[in-house]
Amino acid sequence: MLGDWTPADVRAPGMDFAERLSLWLNAFDAIGLQAAHQSIRAIRTAAPARPPDARPRHAQSVDEDFQQVRSTLANAIARDPVATAAAEAGYSAYRRRHLELQRQMEQMIGPLRDHVRQTLSRVSPRLRQLAALDAVLEQVVAPREQTVLPTAAALLERRFAQLRQGDVAGWLDVFVTDWRQALLAELDLRLEPVAGLIEALGNELKNRQ
Repeated sequence: MLGDWTPADVRAPGMDFAERLSLWLNAFDAIGLQAAHQSIRAIRTAAPARPPDARPRHAQSVDEDFQQVRSTLANAIARDPVATAAAEAGYSAYRRRHLELQRQMEQMIGPLRDHVRQTLSRVSPRLRQLAALDAVLEQVVAPREQTVLPTAAALLERRFAQLRQGDVAGWLDVFVTDWRQALLAELDLRLEPVAGLIEALGNELKNRQ
């Protein structure tokens, strides 16, 4: 999407996931991941702190929480971002609103992800391992995300200028549509790890039926 609007190179680099992820990590991250991996492997052999809880309602509950968070944030994105006069004056109002919505995503998705991990940890040793791995990866990847994701606002500024200079009828409406699509794409990107955890929980409970 961004590549269609700007000269930014968003093509896949031809490496698999592990190779691309390695570019985000330094030596200290690698050491921390190695230690975490050893601790996670030990979870399956350790005595459980509490009896496993495999009630199907857990999957439904966390899925409802997921849908509520996504709906709340999607509705915030759908609202009129800024007044028309301010929008026509320049991009700054959109930048402020964009960064505000990103903060809302962080504030709502972080606790949701932690809640889902806690739910998984109560179901089985295998899901406890997955929850522990997700927690470690979140810590490792978060600094990179905090550096990369805010640049979307700058790329959208280029899109704003491109449409404005083109002087096409209704250019502002076109921009607002693109702006919302980009934010919705970012919302789904941020929610992907949570969706993966919920899917793993559903599969685990389904296999037990």
